[in-house]
Amino acid sequence: MTTEFFMPFKKVPSVTHQQKQVHVVNGKPIFYEPEGLKVARAKLMAHLGQHVPKQQYKHSVRLMVKWCFPITGKHQDGEYKYTRPDTDNLQKLLKDCMTDCGYWKDDALVVSEIVEKFWAQMPGIYIKIEAI
Repeated sequence: MTTEFFMPFKKVPSVTHQQKQVHVVNGKPIFYEPEGLKVARAKLMAHLGQHVPKQQYKHSVRLMVKWCFPITGKHQDGEYKYTRPDTDNLQKLLKDCMTDCGYWKDDALVVSEIVEKFWAQMPGIYIKIEAI
C-alpha cells in the first residue's frame, strides 16, 4: 500500500511542536499551545484530512517528506534549504497531525524516514507513505 500527495501552501507551516508553552497555576504546570502553533496545526489538519487513506496503516511504514519553502534571496528552485527550522522539529507536528487524522494508529509505525528541505517555486509539502 502506498499513499502519495502534495499539499501546496503559500507559506509552509514552520511553527514547531517544541514551541508549546507552560504556565504555572497554583504551583502546577499547565501546558498549552500558543496561537501560532494552533494555526499551524489547523492548517496541517485541514490539508492532511483530504488525503487520509481508505485503510489505516497497521504495520511498518517508510515516510518520505519534502518540505518546499518559498524561494527567498538568491536561492534556486530545488536547492536544499540549510537554514531553520530543523527537520526533526517540523516532522513532530506533521506526524502528530497525521496520527490525529487516522493515517495510522501510532506514529511509532514509522520505521524509516526520509526528510528533506528545499527552496521551491511551488511551496508546500510532498508526502509519500509506503508499507514496508
